[in-house]
Amino acid sequence: MPEVISAVLAQEGLVWLIFGTFIAGVVRGFTGFGTALVFLPIAGLVLPPVQALVVLVVMDLIGAAPNLPRAVRDGHPGKIALMLAGALIALPVGLMVLFSVRPELFRYAVSGIALLAPALMAAGFRLTRPLGPGLLFGTGVLSGFLGGISGLAGPPVILLYMASNLPTQAIRGNIMSYLSAFGLLMIGVLAVQGRFFPEAALIGLLLAVPNLLGNLAGAAMFRPERAKLYRATGYAIITASALAGLPLWD
Repeated sequence: MPEVISAVLAQEGLVWLIFGTFIAGVVRGFTGFGTALVFLPIAGLVLPPVQALVVLVVMDLIGAAPNLPRAVRDGHPGKIALMLAGALIALPVGLMVLFSVRPELFRYAVSGIALLAPALMAAGFRLTRPLGPGLLFGTGVLSGFLGGISGLAGPPVILLYMASNLPTQAIRGNIMSYLSAFGLLMIGVLAVQGRFFPEAALIGLLLAVPNLLGNLAGAAMFRPERAKLYRATGYAIITASALAGLPLWD
């Protein structure tokens, strides 16, 4: 164990990981989403793909925990469970693809999705029909597959709920609840596959502290009447992180 701790503290780019984690927590705290969209492009600069996923899910589960009870109250747990059922089917398939590609492709995929997601969210598309079981299950399948190949399980769910006519608190609550539950799902699948690496988990525990502080700061700033401002700020931070994470700058 001392050797593992020493390796964690000697991790290249640890300062950048800490900074990126805090900013990701702030975005998550006041918008309900954005941790992976901000963190993974930065993490991809210094960590192998699977280790980056382990770090993300560990630190995000702990960092978002204080905001989760409110999110569950504001959201709809039954609908979240339906999306998770779809995600469970597709997540192992996405991970299988991830394990077979080069790290550079992982970084391109992460940055590409992170650039596309804010553009789609800002486009203002709106659903004219209720969120039925088929739509929710299908969104979960897409989320699980994207979560497996890139760690970005959030965009399909975020787009779905932001296109709905639900109140801001319900949108935020559903997204936060789903992302936390998906993190537990990811840990379970990686553990079964023997890829839940202890060094990465320890880095995730270390980064949970700045992530937690960022989440608390973001939640303290959240006001439902300022939802548009928070979203615009989140989009800008996500875009900047995605551009910085592109392999073009190596």
